[in-house]
Amino acid sequence: MTSITSLGGGHGLFATLRAARQIADEVTAVVTVADDGGSSGRLRRELGQIPPGDLRMALAALSADTEKGDLWETTLQHRFGGSGALAGHAIGNLIIAGLTSVMGSEVAALDELARLLQIKGRVVPMSPIPLEIEAEVVGLEEDARVVRQVRGQVAVATTPGQVRRIRLIPEHPPAAPEAVEAIHNADLVTLGPGSWFTSVLPHLQVPGLVGALQETSATTAVVLNLVAEPGETAGFSAERHIHMLSQHASELKVDHIVIDNNTPLAPSEKNYLARAAQTLRAEVTFADVQELGEHDCLTGRHSPEKLSQALQTLL
Repeated sequence: MTSITSLGGGHGLFATLRAARQIADEVTAVVTVADDGGSSGRLRRELGQIPPGDLRMALAALSADTEKGDLWETTLQHRFGGSGALAGHAIGNLIIAGLTSVMGSEVAALDELARLLQIKGRVVPMSPIPLEIEAEVVGLEEDARVVRQVRGQVAVATTPGQVRRIRLIPEHPPAAPEAVEAIHNADLVTLGPGSWFTSVLPHLQVPGLVGALQETSATTAVVLNLVAEPGETAGFSAERHIHMLSQHASELKVDHIVIDNNTPLAPSEKNYLARAAQTLRAEVTFADVQELGEHDCLTGRHSPEKLSQALQTLL
């Protein structure tokens, strides 16, 4: 039986999970819990629970590929319109929050929903407590060298400045035991793609997760973003994305860094990437993982089918 554990959050994790479920008998999503905006932020503040949004998206990504599974995926992702008290809330967020209140445990609620959705695997939070992201940002003052602290996932993701580093509040938070177990028991562990500072790097600020990544016998792979994101990683090269990983977890060791091969790179650029990967003791793996749109134009999104093929080669 093949087992894949994928770390991340948001749309990036959604793409990885859609790829992983095509080649694995069991998939576990380990999901960030620092969202403070929109429906998730409201439920977090009102109920004191971990934000459900990224957990909901992971459940939707892994829902059974059947007519019933498609119905539940659509239902989980549906948002109420209008201007009333429910406006903007995703149905899946409310279900997770309600089940958590009834069962007394986020993990138990997620497992119950996974059974309902006929998921072959699990969705678990990276930490059992809600977290905040605080970033060191430059470029917000007239003197571009001045560093300011920006707190909150939404604020960090939308800052017009340049993020240099992030940390979690509280610092050194506990890892969810289920997440640590999933990393230890996997055949393949993936990190990324996704919003680098708010979905990917937060996992490397949880000592229990980093320790599990060091100890696991699984093959470990970082799936690099296809393009830099406006705001959060504007102007970042692939090489700089890799350096950010080692900067936030100097002891991190991974086996492979998966990079899309649709962007032409000069031999010197490939050498720079290989040297950056060596800081993580990793090998660079180039693969065609980008989705094609109309007239075979590149979309800037990962193709689940192509990404699954690339992950299969790592297994």
